[in-house]
Amino acid sequence: MIVDLEAAMAIGEHRTDEIVVNTMRAGRLWILVSNRVELDLPLTGCMSKASSLALGVALAQPHRKVIVMDGDGSLLMNLGSLVTIANQALPNFIHFVFENDIYWVTGGQPVPGVGKFNFAALARAAGYRKAYEFDDLESLKINLGQIFQDKGPTFVCLKVSSSVEDRLPYPTRKTEDALPEMRETLKKLSSGASAKT
Repeated sequence: MIVDLEAAMAIGEHRTDEIVVNTMRAGRLWILVSNRVELDLPLTGCMSKASSLALGVALAQPHRKVIVMDGDGSLLMNLGSLVTIANQALPNFIHFVFENDIYWVTGGQPVPGVGKFNFAALARAAGYRKAYEFDDLESLKINLGQIFQDKGPTFVCLKVSSSVEDRLPYPTRKTEDALPEMRETLKKLSSGASAKT
């Protein structure tokens, strides 16, 4: 098992100017490690919709990687998104799922079917180009560079244990507040790229 905060930190170390859509516990962990808050789109109170929203963002920003920080309970509530994402075959889409086998945010109830299915296998069967599964931090760190370079959609299941309990900060930025800031940042990044060419 990977300590969930260490997994988030490892992803954060590789993140440069990718957009990150995050939800639930993964979103609360992301607050602690994000190095580009202006490119984060928090959906902490929007269980199960991070992958769908991120798909829309990836379609709108085809030249920029979009990362989803999802939870296992959230994804289970919207499994159909795997097929929809795979069907779009977006090369700029990376989908991280933090699998801790519980609905952490709502009190630690077990998610249905624990141990009876495999998220990476579901993603492969849905048609993701690449699907990974990690249960140790070193393997994750060794492969993250490749994951960020892969032509997506790419799926990464992280078998995690909880590092901190209720001490995680609650998001102070709402989605509707984050969107204008993200738009401005993307305009600046685009104009900077245009100026260099």
